[in-house]
Amino acid sequence: MAMAAPGRCGAGLVRAGLGVWQLGPHALREWVAPPRSLSGCQRRCVSCVRAATFSSPGLASVSRQYGQGSAMDHFVGVSQPESSLTSCAPAVSMYRDEQNLLLRHPPDMPENSRVLRVVLLGAPNAGKSTLSNQLLGRKVFPVSKKVHTTRCQALGVITEKESQVILLDTPGIISPVKQKRHHLELSLLEDPWKSMESADLVIVLVDVSDKWTRNQLSSQVLQCLTHFSHVPSILVLNKVDCLKQKSVLLELTAALTEGVVNGKKLNRRQAFRPHPDIHCPRSAAKDLNTQSEENARRIGWPHFQEIFMLSALSQEDVKTLKQYLLAQAQPGPWVFHSGVLTSQTPEEICANIIREKLLEYLPQEVPYNVQQKTVVWEEGPSGELKIHQNLLVPKESHVKILIGQKGYLISQIAQEVGRDLMDIFLCDVQIHLSVKLLK
Repeated sequence: MAMAAPGRCGAGLVRAGLGVWQLGPHALREWVAPPRSLSGCQRRCVSCVRAATFSSPGLASVSRQYGQGSAMDHFVGVSQPESSLTSCAPAVSMYRDEQNLLLRHPPDMPENSRVLRVVLLGAPNAGKSTLSNQLLGRKVFPVSKKVHTTRCQALGVITEKESQVILLDTPGIISPVKQKRHHLELSLLEDPWKSMESADLVIVLVDVSDKWTRNQLSSQVLQCLTHFSHVPSILVLNKVDCLKQKSVLLELTAALTEGVVNGKKLNRRQAFRPHPDIHCPRSAAKDLNTQSEENARRIGWPHFQEIFMLSALSQEDVKTLKQYLLAQAQPGPWVFHSGVLTSQTPEEICANIIREKLLEYLPQEVPYNVQQKTVVWEEGPSGELKIHQNLLVPKESHVKILIGQKGYLISQIAQEVGRDLMDIFLCDVQIHLSVKLLK
């Protein structure tokens, strides 16, 4: 297991390891207004839920609760099987100062250290964050079925033995037209390109369950690959478990690679042809190196080194990809201490997890209009993390939607956020979510 830096960083993890927690049978609820006022939204501020109140079971339940080989087992001293192929991801400190100190701490690398910087590219909602979380071994990036869950570049670190793999989970690549049309952050347009400048390897992720996007790589992805053609790339076909006909994978592989992988032609002739109604749109951006007509007509990329077919939700599938990435690491100094899992601050992680739940549960445009403001972030008397965040919405109707009938929805969101944060910080979490009308 990767150990944290000494001092406050190490102390934070030690404090987390002194207790073992699991979700109690009943979550506590604390209301500012009586239930009657919820249905009519009489009050403009409704504080709902202290979700995630945890008890302390015996050590014997550690492996049952977190799975054998979990970070908890390491903390409390439960022995690990020697044949274990996976190492446990370090926890993230709930203190910003400790996290910043760990990020600045000199890497504790061995003499034969190796490093690899990996960029994940793909269309919005292709599963990049889900795959990143599985590779890291802990959920630190928000995941939702709705597009644009990841709004800016996020960094994760895998450290095993002498190798360190740095994952850059980028927003789904979009065109400048969509960015302007939907008034999206400029980071959605710029971050994937900035990430490519320092990449040692590119993972192009394709959702094979999406019949509308799987037939060809987007023009933005192809433009990025063409501009950085010197960077090695691999193709990952995601959500293969959703396909009823596995023969589709062969057809998609032939199309997305143009029949060439690692400089060799595929044995199977390309059986797939794009639908007549589907065309490869030209990028609206003015690239410094204007694409040739040949590149503009492309639907695939003939320079992938490898192809992986997996489900990002499957640990076994992802383990194969993870071992490949670790093996691709080249001799060089580590960038981070082995105790670093992500460059995000604890507050950013919390805000992103809450936003994930809002996207998952709220309809249409409602979650995109919610503003988040953390008003309390402190350690409680028993070492628990106490969080109070205000959710600001522009319409009275949105207040009612977010609270839900008798406060059920906001209560459900808070409980799920509490469970996720407990796994990230490895400590008790008490979270209050207040819904307010934006003035």
